[in-house]
Amino acid sequence: MSKTEVNPTISKSTGLPRKRFYRARAHSNPLSDSHFPVPISPSHVDYSLHYPQLLPSSGQADTFKKIQFADVGCGFGGLLISLSTLFPETLMIGMELRDKVTEYVKERILSLRVANPGQYQNVSVVRTNSMKYIPNYFEKGTLSKMFFLFPDPHFKEKNHRRRVISPFLLDEYAYVLEVGGIIYTITDVEELGYWMKSCLENHRMFEALTDKELEADAVVKLLSSAT
Repeated sequence: MSKTEVNPTISKSTGLPRKRFYRARAHSNPLSDSHFPVPISPSHVDYSLHYPQLLPSSGQADTFKKIQFADVGCGFGGLLISLSTLFPETLMIGMELRDKVTEYVKERILSLRVANPGQYQNVSVVRTNSMKYIPNYFEKGTLSKMFFLFPDPHFKEKNHRRRVISPFLLDEYAYVLEVGGIIYTITDVEELGYWMKSCLENHRMFEALTDKELEADAVVKLLSSAT
């Protein structure tokens, strides 16, 4: 019996999970307490479960390379999948609060690994609240890229504290980013775009990339097409 006959949530034509079986509400309150496990510190995360072909088992954590890319609020994982093949030697992870969406990304990655032996071993996803637990997953100065693509705008002024880019949260992002690390943002909400730009420009740990640097960065081209 084929995999698609056993599991109707898998598309027969592509072998990938069908989004309609993983529908979730568009927004989640990032300030609420969610019920999922949270590691005490980065050393308590067994990343060999995420990258079984690339990392040693737990207990040898000090010997393996670290995650470098974090897609915060990764949605259905489009950017991660594109980055996985563009940077095959780089470990990357998506962080998503919605449980059904996280499950979809997990199934998508597993299906791609089966269909493409040797590929997509460097990408994974975790269900977590990144606004609360970023330091629980990454040590100081380990990330080289963080992505905040089309985040929830939280239009009401009273909800601006829920925005994933804020002066306070930028302190935490600066902590886990290496010197020279890059934050990528994009939005289709003009007011939110100005908000994120203002927060970053006014933070002493960040400076804008030049137009020349942006043109030379292959990642920039994916921001509006892969997610």
